[in-house]
Amino acid sequence: MGSKQITDGALMTGVYLIMLLINVFVPFVGILVFFALPVPFIIYSYRHGFKPGVFMVLTAIILSLLVATIYSLPITLMAGVGGLFTGIALNKKRSAYETLAVGTVGFLLGLVSVFLVTQMLFGVNWVDEINTMLDESFAMTEGMMDSIIGENEATEEQMQVLQEQVQQFPDIIPSLFAIMALGLAFISQLLSYKILNRMEQKKLKFAKFRDFKLPTSILWYYFFGMIFTWINIDTESMVYLAAINIFIVTGLLIALQGFAFIFYYTHVKKLSKAIPVVIIILTILLPTVLLYLVRILGIIDLGFSLRNRLKEDK
Repeated sequence: MGSKQITDGALMTGVYLIMLLINVFVPFVGILVFFALPVPFIIYSYRHGFKPGVFMVLTAIILSLLVATIYSLPITLMAGVGGLFTGIALNKKRSAYETLAVGTVGFLLGLVSVFLVTQMLFGVNWVDEINTMLDESFAMTEGMMDSIIGENEATEEQMQVLQEQVQQFPDIIPSLFAIMALGLAFISQLLSYKILNRMEQKKLKFAKFRDFKLPTSILWYYFFGMIFTWINIDTESMVYLAAINIFIVTGLLIALQGFAFIFYYTHVKKLSKAIPVVIIILTILLPTVLLYLVRILGIIDLGFSLRNRLKEDK
């Protein structure tokens, strides 16, 4: 390892430790700093490659245990592994969305590591904790509904449906991990682009969201997930759990494809840029109806190449 690698590694590790201390000990500001924690790992891995990047992650883990507390270990694992994967993808000159995919895998592995470490070292059973929290929330909601509306047959039916949905929540933890990993990967990659562009006069950026396009194969995963959730009666089986999580994650990605097509359509037709923004806001407010329609639009765009047809019409 050269002197530049050692100097750069010491600097980036020091920056990470300062940010970690702010995250652990400074309220409110620490929450904002949390999203920037992977950035030192990304920058170092981008500059020096895989082996030095792994060495920095291991060094940061040891020093974080000494400087902060043992509770900082899960944070460092997540930031380090996720940052390493993203940095390596940048080092290999992957495209922005390829880097995002690799980074998402890294953060997903980091979150799974956090899950396992907290369970082994701290005795935290996340499934039991989540079930307890959901049961308490459900009991509170039921009490509020009874006091406001009063006990009646319609209320009991609504609460029964709600309880069934709540009981399914632990089953979709892998999907929630995947969504969280995607969000963390995107934010940390965006921050790294900003810093590298300023420090090294790079021109790293995400392609326009309207050009976002998934591989067509994602449709097969989506439909297989949907079919297996329908035909599996045993909701406790591993096949069902895998299918429901694949269905949720691929459904979210296809919805993103649908939103991207809306941006693309408004661009090609020279419509107001406010239209897709308004549609996104309405979808957030009315997800049960509009998200379903946006997902259908994404499926049509992927399956029937709507963008190519728009180009031909143009």
